[in-house]
Amino acid sequence: MSGVITGFAVIAVVIGTGYVLGRYRLLGDNGREVLTKLAFHVASPALMFETLAHADLSLLVSAPLAITALCTFAMAGLYAAVGAIRRWPLGQTTVGALCASYVNAGNLGIPIAAYVLGDASLVAPVLLFQLLVMTPIGLTVLDASASSGGDSVLRRITSPFRNPIVLGSLSGVAVAVTGRELPDPVMEPFQLIGAMSVPAVLLAFGISLYGSTLPGRGSDRGPMLLSVALKAAGQPATAWLLGTALFGLHGRELFAVVVTAALPSAQNLFTYASRYNVATRLARESILLSTILAVPVLVVIAALLG
Repeated sequence: MSGVITGFAVIAVVIGTGYVLGRYRLLGDNGREVLTKLAFHVASPALMFETLAHADLSLLVSAPLAITALCTFAMAGLYAAVGAIRRWPLGQTTVGALCASYVNAGNLGIPIAAYVLGDASLVAPVLLFQLLVMTPIGLTVLDASASSGGDSVLRRITSPFRNPIVLGSLSGVAVAVTGRELPDPVMEPFQLIGAMSVPAVLLAFGISLYGSTLPGRGSDRGPMLLSVALKAAGQPATAWLLGTALFGLHGRELFAVVVTAALPSAQNLFTYASRYNVATRLARESILLSTILAVPVLVVIAALLG
C-alpha cells in the first residue's frame, strides 16, 4: 500500500504549502482568487488540450468505462434527486453532485494506479470520461445557474463553448481524432502552462483551509455529508456490484475498477465552485473529508480484492 500513502502524501504536502501561504498572506489577500483564475482560465485548459491531444480514444469503449459512467451518473443522479426533493439551489446541487461522483483521477489517480495497480494507464478511461462528459455537463449547468434571466437564448445555448476548460478539451479531442501528432514546438507551451494546473489548484485549496471552521459545522452540513457518503462508500460499492453482477469482472480488472471508484473528490471541483462563487464551502469540506476517508477505504479494498 505504499502507493496509496505516497500519492496522498504528495498532495498533502502541496496543500500544506498552500495553507502556509494563506497563514502568512505571502500572496496577499487575493492569492486564492488569482490562483483559481489562473487554473480555470489558463492552466487547466492547456492541460486538458495537452492530455486529450495524445489520448487513445478507443479507451472509451470498454467495460471499465461503462462501469465508471454508470457509477458516476448513479451517484450524481441520486444526489440531484435529493437536492430536488429538498429544494436546494441549482448551483449548490450541481457542486454537491459533482463532489459525490467526480473522482480525483489526475493528480491522485495516476500515482495510485501506477503504484497500487501497477499500470497508470488503467485510470485513463476514467480521466477521459470525466474530461469529455462530466466536466462539460457540470460547467454548463453552473453557467446556466449563474446566468441572469436577461441572457438571450443564443447566449445560453453557446455558453459551454465559451468556457475555457470545455474549449481546451474539445480542441484536444479534435487533434486526437485526426490521429496526427503536433510538432513539439507547438505542444511544449501547452505542456509547460498545463503543468501549473494541479499545483495551482492544490495551493488555492490549501489557502482556503486557513481560517475555515471544522467540516460539518455550517448550514450545508447535510448536503456535504450526503456527497461524502456517496463518494466514499456509495461509488466504490456500486462499482463492485456492477463489476461482479453485470459485467462479470474478477481479479485485477475488478480491483482496478473499484479502486478508481474509491478515489476522493477531485480538487478541481473547488476551482469550479470558486469560479462561479457557489457552494465553495460545500466543495472544500466534501473534498477534504472524502480525501481523508479514501485512505482507509482504499486499504480495505486492497485487503479484500488486491
